[in-house]
Amino acid sequence: MPSSEIESQFAPMPIIVGSPRSGTTMLRLMLDSHPELAIPPETGFLALAPKLRGTGDKLREKFFRAVINHPRTIPAWPDFDLPENAFWAALTDIVPFTVPEGFRAFYRLYAQRFGKSRWGDKTPLYCLELDAIRRVLPEARFIHLIRDGRDTALSLRGMWFSPGWEIETQAAYWRKCILSARRAGRGRPDYLEVRYEDLILSTRLALERICAFVGLSYEDVMLSYYTRAPERLREHKGRSRPDGTTLLTREQRFSQQKRTTEPPDPACVLAWKRSMVTDERRRFQLVAGDLLKDLGYEV
Repeated sequence: MPSSEIESQFAPMPIIVGSPRSGTTMLRLMLDSHPELAIPPETGFLALAPKLRGTGDKLREKFFRAVINHPRTIPAWPDFDLPENAFWAALTDIVPFTVPEGFRAFYRLYAQRFGKSRWGDKTPLYCLELDAIRRVLPEARFIHLIRDGRDTALSLRGMWFSPGWEIETQAAYWRKCILSARRAGRGRPDYLEVRYEDLILSTRLALERICAFVGLSYEDVMLSYYTRAPERLREHKGRSRPDGTTLLTREQRFSQQKRTTEPPDPACVLAWKRSMVTDERRRFQLVAGDLLKDLGYEV
């Protein structure tokens, strides 16, 4: 079946992507506050789609195991608060089984937890996987949230998932994430760029634009997302290594997202001007100054 016909069968699915620490969790909670839309914690398993080959029951079983055990080192499945047997039952109802319908079954189950009819995703590093995702889910609508890379670097470098401390490493990582999404998305009707700075300083206008892009009505309740944030963030469980030792506690995960429990803070915009030393500004620009300039940021 042509992808255009498949798209028409399903409502547009917003997928929030971007370089990590660009405000994607905040945007997730804003959209998740919409009465029709549910967005789970980060999934990551859509990137497995090209590897999920086969047919029938063998593919169904392979798909099930891949999703509930992803990523293998620290599975995220507990974050979704979905019983494994309920997910398996939903997969067995798909005849013939296909990978796209398997993914839709997961999101549908998650949305049903909240009595909602539509679903989306927020996994920043899907910015590297746009083409793979659009092949398996043609209804995907990518919302690329872009933040000044210097602010992103200062926020990311102390996180457990940071690529490294050195500012050159941070600049190269930000540059790779941004360029990968832009190259795969530019000129495509399923791709929208949104500035973090606009989301903070002109929240309603930014949300109206996003809602129009994914075929949702704008709802004022999205502006008070932070009142629901503590409850929604309770889904984030601690993460343990395969040997049972703790990688990250629930409290540590919550502290990483604590700003989302407060209204948008203009102080987060261009914070690098106050917090980044001159030498690191210069070194960041040597690696990614061309992209900062192309995006219209001060250099």
